[in-house]
Amino acid sequence: MTNPRPTTSDPAEIQRFNQLATTWWNPDGPMWPLHLLNRFRVEVILDVLHEQGTIDRYQPKPLAGKSVLDIGCGGGILSEALCRLGAQVTATDTAANSINIAKQHATSAKLNIHYHCTDITNLSEQFDLVFNLEVVEHVTDLRAFMNSSCERVADGGSLFLSTINKSLKSYLFAIIGAEYVLRLLPKGTHQWSKFVTPHKMQNLLSEQGLQLFWRSGVSLNPFNKQYKLVQSEAVNYMMAANKPRDSSR
Repeated sequence: MTNPRPTTSDPAEIQRFNQLATTWWNPDGPMWPLHLLNRFRVEVILDVLHEQGTIDRYQPKPLAGKSVLDIGCGGGILSEALCRLGAQVTATDTAANSINIAKQHATSAKLNIHYHCTDITNLSEQFDLVFNLEVVEHVTDLRAFMNSSCERVADGGSLFLSTINKSLKSYLFAIIGAEYVLRLLPKGTHQWSKFVTPHKMQNLLSEQGLQLFWRSGVSLNPFNKQYKLVQSEAVNYMMAANKPRDSSR
C-alpha cells in the first residue's frame, strides 16, 4: 500500500471557496475584481509571450497548439479565456463546487476544457504553459506547492505567477483597504501570514531550475476600476520563468 501524496490545500480555504462558487460568473458580484483582473492579466501574458518570441499575439488564436495548466482555476474564468485563445487547457482546483460550476459553464459555452478536482501534487503531466495566478496566498505548504507547480512545466516551457507581497503596505491595501474599507473582496479572502515576498518566490523558482525572465508590480485604481503594471511590487506582483530545455537529450 502506497502512502498518499501530501496535500497543499487548506480545508478552510476550500470551504470558503465552495461557499462562493455560485458567484464566480457574476461580473457584478463579489468576484467582479477577478473578472477585471483576468482581462488585464491575459493581455499582459500575451504581451510577455509575444516579446519572448513564444507566440504571435496578433494571430486569431495565439495560443493554438499550446498545452496549458491553470492551477487553482476556481470557476474557470482564466481557463475559458485561454481556451478561447486556442490553448489546450487542463485546470485544477480543490473546491468541488467551483469545479462543478466551471464544468457547467464550459459546457454551456461549448468549450473543451479538462477540469479536475484535485490537489496539484496529484498531477504528473507536463505543460507548455503553467499558470499559478492568485493561488499561493491560499495554500498551506508553499514549498511543496511550488515544487509541484514547477514540475508541471515542460522543458522549454514557462510558468506565470501572480500573488501578493508580504509587506506592511500589502496588509494595509490588500486586507484592510480591499476587504474592510472599500469592500472590493469578501472579508477573510486573504491572510497576511500566507503572503510571499518576491525575493522568496524567485528563490523557490530558482531552486526548481526555473529562470526568471520577467516580473512587474500590479496596481488597481479602485475608483476607475483600472489595473496597470507598475514598478512597485509592494502589494501585487507578477512573474514569469522558463524551464530550460534538457541539453543532454
